[in-house]
Amino acid sequence: MPDIYVAPKKKKLKTSPLAAFIVHPPDIRFETQEREEKIVLLLRRHWITNLPWILFTIFLIIAPLFLRLFPFFGFLPFRYQIMAVFLWYLFTLAFVFESFLSWYFNVNVVTDERIVDINFYSLIYKEVAHCKIDQIQDVSFKMGGIVKTVFDYGNVLVQTAAETVLFEFESVPHPALVVQKLNDLILEEEREKLEGRVR
Repeated sequence: MPDIYVAPKKKKLKTSPLAAFIVHPPDIRFETQEREEKIVLLLRRHWITNLPWILFTIFLIIAPLFLRLFPFFGFLPFRYQIMAVFLWYLFTLAFVFESFLSWYFNVNVVTDERIVDINFYSLIYKEVAHCKIDQIQDVSFKMGGIVKTVFDYGNVLVQTAAETVLFEFESVPHPALVVQKLNDLILEEEREKLEGRVR
């Protein structure tokens, strides 16, 4: 009886929806995405850039514990004190929610056809800019300082021939890989144009 080889099943790569660097994200679409367009990279600011607002949130959480040190607070009736602390934590929750949404929804998308820069300013205002791959003239990155070097993040600069001449992907992880991927897409686009002309 011959040996039968059963190929192992390919595991689907599970990517955290909170990741800052996602290659070929499954089950993710954006509102202006065309039917045949495929997302190559989904980028957010590196998670370490959230540290300032997280530390400030910790301060906001523990601050009410020290309210007794302020004499004017002790003069308030107990019910007012409870209400003031409740409003303080409500403000803290709103600050955390807004800071997280700002990080989560400010994304840079690289597809096989274009780059898309989505800037989320609030629940009712966002700005979306895009540029086709064949309009990109130059791609570079800036990464300086110990923190950026250790955590491998920086700014990717995309110079274009379009109306918006400069796209900046701020504080994205692995900027060298992003530049390499964009250069690969540019070369692929040029090759497709040449093949189209030859035919």
